[in-house]
Amino acid sequence: MNLTESQCLYWESLVIPFRTGETIAAALCRSGVASLGNTVGGLQGRFFCGIGTCQACLVSVNGASPVEACLTPASAGMRLSPVFSDESRCQGAGQ
Repeated sequence: MNLTESQCLYWESLVIPFRTGETIAAALCRSGVASLGNTVGGLQGRFFCGIGTCQACLVSVNGASPVEACLTPASAGMRLSPVFSDESRCQGAGQ
């Protein structure tokens, strides 16, 4: 399969190719991304149930509210990041 730039999304600084109809989680997993960063309580974000129930796979899309990576279809140009970045944890640490 010949992937073009229009069939890619971005996980932090990584270019992640995806197939038509694939979820964000499937594309990330196929590309070797297993850790989705820290989540609430400092737990490690990851793929777990695959049906959106556990919400362990929450990611931020284009800097907006989190979505379940296992339920959300991949879309060209998406910019994905962990829900809690190191910067956001540092900003909340003094409060």
